[in-house]
Amino acid sequence: MESLRAVKGMNDILPEEMPRWHGVESQYRQITARYGYSEIRTPLVEPTSLFVRSIGDTTDIVEKEMYTFVDKGDQSLTLRPEGTASAVRAYIEHTVWARHPVAKWIYVGPMYRRERPARGRYRQFYQLGAEIFGDPGPHADAELIEMLLSFLHEAGARDLEVLVNSLGGPDTRPRYRKALVDNLGPHRARLCGDCQRRLDTNPLRILDCKVPADAELAAGAPPMLDFLADDDRVHFESVLATLRALGVPHTVAPHLVRGLDYYTRTLFEVKGRGGDLGAQNTICGGGRYDGLVQALGGPATPAIGFALGIERILAMSPEAVTGPVLDVFVVCTSTGLREATAVLLRDLRAAGLAADADLRGSSMKSQMRRADKTGARAAIIVGDDEMSRDAVQVRDLERKEQSEVPRNQAVAAVAQMARRGS
Repeated sequence: MESLRAVKGMNDILPEEMPRWHGVESQYRQITARYGYSEIRTPLVEPTSLFVRSIGDTTDIVEKEMYTFVDKGDQSLTLRPEGTASAVRAYIEHTVWARHPVAKWIYVGPMYRRERPARGRYRQFYQLGAEIFGDPGPHADAELIEMLLSFLHEAGARDLEVLVNSLGGPDTRPRYRKALVDNLGPHRARLCGDCQRRLDTNPLRILDCKVPADAELAAGAPPMLDFLADDDRVHFESVLATLRALGVPHTVAPHLVRGLDYYTRTLFEVKGRGGDLGAQNTICGGGRYDGLVQALGGPATPAIGFALGIERILAMSPEAVTGPVLDVFVVCTSTGLREATAVLLRDLRAAGLAADADLRGSSMKSQMRRADKTGARAAIIVGDDEMSRDAVQVRDLERKEQSEVPRNQAVAAVAQMARRGS
């Protein structure tokens, strides 16, 4: 019989790994709430045209990486490869601008791209993202970056590098595209096959090529900042000034681009230099997309956002986030006491305590080992002798102290231990 395994690049996250995931997600929700963000959840599946129109039909994502299929209604659908396009679609569909002049959203969930799996990169991967709709100001850009850094630091990430650039407005890209073609055109034969094609379709993507020879050629190209219009330059300089005022270390990277066509003006990436990231050390990227809402059928709306992979955060700070453990493990020493143990578990849980037990009839020694493995702070031992006196044994597993308490005081005793250990 064929051995069934997960699809390549799509990994199981086992229960012992989940506390760290929950810790990262909880920290993210708490920190973004301080900045006034609310959470949105969008479908995993969207019309294919949404991503073609927003991301760009000459990007690697659309050309090579999307999971696209035709459903029974002959509609082309795609598993979402990123979160911004779905957020914009929801913003337009539900006429959010009519109720909220500025909307600040976050999202948490899986994305799908059929790229080559690598360390910390998967075909089903999980992203945290944030979007601001309706605020055109440079201070929103800087605050978004500052919020991102606050979260990463609290999540345990260290040795971070923030890169920023500006792609300018709609008039900048055509002028810069021509300059790139003029600069790189004479070297077409030295470019990789993908970049030879990009030279005709999307030359800015050459600046993001990971082929060393192409990266060397791109490094000699003129910087985008030389082509900014006056208002774009003022905007970018104000972003940099606000970052300095907020104490956010950053580096201007004149050749920084991203793989999505919708970006305008401010662009940024965060790179990590620690942990288990491997060669691909970018953990987050984002920027402005002031024209995307209108391009997808909504009103002219300035917007900015970012996305970062949860797997990348965990790879960078493998021991930084810990999750909750059991408050109490109940040890049942006799099969005749299972019902009494079940009632005690109910009472513990009703009091808000995390409680579990092993009612399979295992030995007391085995159950105590299980209690230690769960990381429980306390154990309650339910025995025949104690129950005949309407009592139980309560053991502090950290202090290695044990005492008999009346059955009706067991919940309060464990609650006190939990408070002391929290």
